[in-house]
Amino acid sequence: MTEQYVEQRDQGYWVAGSRVSLESVLFAFLEGLSPETIAAECFPVLTLEQVYGAITYYLSHRPELDVYLRRVESGFTAFQEATSDPAFSRKMAKARRAMQLA
Repeated sequence: MTEQYVEQRDQGYWVAGSRVSLESVLFAFLEGLSPETIAAECFPVLTLEQVYGAITYYLSHRPELDVYLRRVESGFTAFQEATSDPAFSRKMAKARRAMQLA
């Protein structure tokens, strides 16, 4: 019998049997974290097997999930922009530029 590591529910993907979204695991993986680090430090509620299973699912369904990840990321960006303080954002951008020039 094949283990199911990812399930679709509520218009999203989740690590099966958990409340951890697949994108949470994948963003950590795509940022360069190892499966061991993801399991031990980011999501200790997941087993190492679940993390590897989620990553394997991603690699097997990459085109479809890359589209999904872009959609999730753009929704998050839109939310950030809608709830951000423009004056604070300008101040932070100015400070970043000053640090880069220093």
